[in-house]
Amino acid sequence: MSQVFSEETHRNMLARIPHCTGREISDWLRTVEEGPALFRFEEKVSWLRHEHNLAYGHAKAIIHEYDLRRAARKLL
Repeated sequence: MSQVFSEETHRNMLARIPHCTGREISDWLRTVEEGPALFRFEEKVSWLRHEHNLAYGHAKAIIHEYDLRRAARKLL
């Protein structure tokens, strides 16, 4: 079952990702952008976890941030 993070938890998770993974959020977002064309949220999370050996929470936070930024671009 998927967990739902609060906005504060999401921001805290994003802040820890560079320390835990050695890569900046912008690098991870670019990786998702250049990755396979998956449509479902959980498919993207699963791909990121298995392809890049990330923890579920980190992968979920990256995909959530990617989706938020992508939606914001569409509004502009």
